[in-house]
Amino acid sequence: MDDFIIYALRVGGGTLALAPLPGAGGDYAADLAHIRDWKPALVVSLTMPAEMLSAGAETFGNDVQEAGSRWVAFPIPDYGVPDTSQIEAWTKASQDIARALAGGGRVLVHCRGGCGRSGMVALRLMIAQGEDPDAALERLRHIRPCAVETEAQLRWARRAGG
Repeated sequence: MDDFIIYALRVGGGTLALAPLPGAGGDYAADLAHIRDWKPALVVSLTMPAEMLSAGAETFGNDVQEAGSRWVAFPIPDYGVPDTSQIEAWTKASQDIARALAGGGRVLVHCRGGCGRSGMVALRLMIAQGEDPDAALERLRHIRPCAVETEAQLRWARRAGG
């Protein structure tokens, strides 16, 4: 896997970024240091617990919080979308993210590869901040061409309401 890269863009007064799962490329400590140096206000993990474990990132939530960032776990299966049982959790997470962005903060969203699930959530957040869906997708894919991998992810991202 390539070096750990944070793909960032300005959204809603702050910075929204996508990244792969720390440790997925084999060096959890270096990836975590990169995130700490980037200083996100909020980190959103979209990976399932088994993915975190397989990458050696099972302590990621605690590690991020010890570095001074808030952390939200919002697990979604690979290539999937949130299910209806996650509506309340998504509403709260999206409100927290919107507040961080409105205050000029940095928000990092990650999944295993930093593409499908991360792209889906980033696109949904961009649209919730008032961006045109097509323009937002084009802007997102300009920095991360693999963002949003399935039609179901694209449909979920385009839904109104945060």
